[in-house]
Amino acid sequence: MESQGSVQRTFRLSRSNSDLLDAAVRRSTETRNSLADRLIGEGLRTESHPAIRFRTGAAGRREPVVAGTRLLVRQVVSTVRAANGDSDEAADVLSLSVPLVKAALSYYAEFSDEVDDDQRWADDLERVERERWEREQALFA
Repeated sequence: MESQGSVQRTFRLSRSNSDLLDAAVRRSTETRNSLADRLIGEGLRTESHPAIRFRTGAAGRREPVVAGTRLLVRQVVSTVRAANGDSDEAADVLSLSVPLVKAALSYYAEFSDEVDDDQRWADDLERVERERWEREQALFA
């Protein structure tokens, strides 16, 4: 979720939510404001798209995933594209139910710019890692 600038807001939190936020900040590298902003954003998205959750991957990037799976929304979208838009075929390939594929597509319809950005980032990372691997292989050829 890219930031498009910030807006000043004042909220009152319950003591228990404030304590939970403070504890999460201590375990995090994020500031209180950035963590609260991320959690509110993810919570609002989950409210509208209950089959979508968020996780931080090995490279430290946070992305939307299909709940109960390890599949990123971008991976589901890519599979549907490869299946020429056939959600049933994509569901079969991914071993997912059609409603979960459609949930990922619904999220994508609302946040396509972000998911497309995630895909570009993954493509760039894959290219860099492949080039590194090819250089390593050339050392032993």
